[in-house]
Amino acid sequence: MKALLQRVAEARVVIAGRTVGEIGAGLLVLVCAERGDTEAQADKLLAKLLKLRIFSDAAGKMNLSVQDIAGGLLIVSQFTLAADTTGGNRPSFTGAAAPDDGRRLYAHFVAQARTAHPVVQTGEFGADMQVHLVNDGPVTIPLSVPPGG
Repeated sequence: MKALLQRVAEARVVIAGRTVGEIGAGLLVLVCAERGDTEAQADKLLAKLLKLRIFSDAAGKMNLSVQDIAGGLLIVSQFTLAADTTGGNRPSFTGAAAPDDGRRLYAHFVAQARTAHPVVQTGEFGADMQVHLVNDGPVTIPLSVPPGG
């Protein structure tokens, strides 16, 4: 399972002109389920991102997690993180989980996030979304948990 984390001052997801999810300071989490992923990978990925120390402390050092700052999570499905660009100019997405598996794992990830963290907003799986964000830093961190990892 893969995620791309962006530390944000604010972020929101818009679908057909309507804001469906919005946070202030926190993490925009673009998440992708890959073939062979299970709930175990989703759980490990969530545990890692909740504890990842990428927010500044009083001394300006990255020593605080999203939990430490009581920041928000905006979780957006992003199957294109599974892109394979080694074979030419058109990416292949064969590494992405099948849509039903991706939807199930995304729903599991969101449900677990809502259990573990007080501020969780989402996009909509499979929708055409516009993501608006103010990247703070900028800080952008890729995370992955391989199948069986």
